[in-house]
Amino acid sequence: MIQRNKSLMIQGTGANVGKSIMTTALCRIFLEDGLRVAPFKAQNMALNAYVTRDGLEMSRAQALQAAACRLEPDVRMNPILIKPTTDHASQVIVMGKAMPLLTWAEYTELKPTLRPIVQEAYASLASEYDVILLEGAGSPAEINLMEHDIVNMAAAEMADAPVLLVGDIDAGGVFASLVGTLALLPQERADRIKGFILNKFRGDHAILAPGLDKIKEITGRPVVGVIPYLEGLLLPEEDSVGFKTGRTPLFKKKETGEVSCRIAILDLPKVSNFTDFDPLCVEPDVEIAIIRPWDLLGDPLKKNGLAPDVVILPGSKNVAGDLQHLRVHRFDRALHDFVSGGGWVVGICGGLQMLGDSVEDPHGIESERPWVPGLGLLKLKTVLKREKILRPVAALHLISGLTVRGFEMHHGRTEANSGRPSFVEEPSGAIPLGWANESGQVWGTYLHGVFDDDAFRRWFIDQVREKKGLPPLKKIQVTYDVEAMIQRLAGVVRKKLDLRAVYRMIGLSPWR
Repeated sequence: MIQRNKSLMIQGTGANVGKSIMTTALCRIFLEDGLRVAPFKAQNMALNAYVTRDGLEMSRAQALQAAACRLEPDVRMNPILIKPTTDHASQVIVMGKAMPLLTWAEYTELKPTLRPIVQEAYASLASEYDVILLEGAGSPAEINLMEHDIVNMAAAEMADAPVLLVGDIDAGGVFASLVGTLALLPQERADRIKGFILNKFRGDHAILAPGLDKIKEITGRPVVGVIPYLEGLLLPEEDSVGFKTGRTPLFKKKETGEVSCRIAILDLPKVSNFTDFDPLCVEPDVEIAIIRPWDLLGDPLKKNGLAPDVVILPGSKNVAGDLQHLRVHRFDRALHDFVSGGGWVVGICGGLQMLGDSVEDPHGIESERPWVPGLGLLKLKTVLKREKILRPVAALHLISGLTVRGFEMHHGRTEANSGRPSFVEEPSGAIPLGWANESGQVWGTYLHGVFDDDAFRRWFIDQVREKKGLPPLKKIQVTYDVEAMIQRLAGVVRKKLDLRAVYRMIGLSPWR
């Protein structure tokens, strides 16, 4: 077990306030200061996931934090991942392996058996690193959940970790949120909170100064950092809160430059791994919008000047339910009309399955519907199997001749009723990983991360340009570089955070 006070926990006043990003920044800062550091989040509820090199599943957020530590992602960093599948049941991933669907009551009953697994994962990590950076979930002051907590103050107690509480000042009400969090915690738990971080600040710092003085007077705790709102920081997000509320870079419309490719990403009720599309946002000639099925690809988009060239169907944790959602809003008909009019449609993972003729779920993996019709844009049949495919993979795109790398993460087994695959596994070429229609305007793949590849991304955009009568740019225009974004984030946080105070909290010095 790591020695006492060699841990630090980042908690938040709520979801999407910046816990994951702040933990990522501190992972890189501590690494730069000569410490061996690793991230840890006992339990994560998110539909953005990652597959490790050894074929295990964990949260995308902790995989990003591992990258900030320049470590291989390790399921010990996120021993429990909860993936909501319906409104009443979730798939629970324990140490990288999926369990059957559980209701919240069933999961709560299971928790006593999971605590030792969490403790063992933490102890194992702590024995190998100088510092463990723990991250909380939601708010530690969820009074209806405190009794069964394993991820917030219970995790801080396990690690004997001091806590920094993050609040989102851009959302408003940050001072009330900080004080309210303290007020709802039992005193011994509130005492673990040693300071505050205000995130996403815009404007003149002098205006904020009276509030900082007052919050210290009220709580006896300092604000150890005010972090500015960082535009264009396209680091993968933990969950879909920003995606669904519009507070995400994907909604930012380009103000300057030629826009030759407009891409609409479909918001699904159980959307998963929407971070697959972050790389498209960096392209100078691409504009992104999020659409809902009731937009129907028609007048609402055109009125906003966003008639799309491409519609992307992202992954889904409940393909049958999301297909039904699309039909209720007649999006299936609209999508066929869109393709008939020359539009491009792309599906990733669950989105690929939706594009086919049918999806079968005989074992109730995702829903109670044993069979649903697909959208019929590709001649495919998918059957969900109990065993989940989880593996990093390289694939050859047969049309462009480019090799792309990513990972598979799905229960579905898809076969083509006709036609040929567009992606095949390398080096064998024996396993199809994607299909396209004859014109190539409708295609899908199981490969998460396909747009991370700069060359493939530019090739695809150039295909859209040529279809519109525009010349292809051919050369890569921009690199999607997560490492550079981590470095930028860490640089800003280092300047705006009182690191001497933070190091004093954990009993370490960065100047060893």
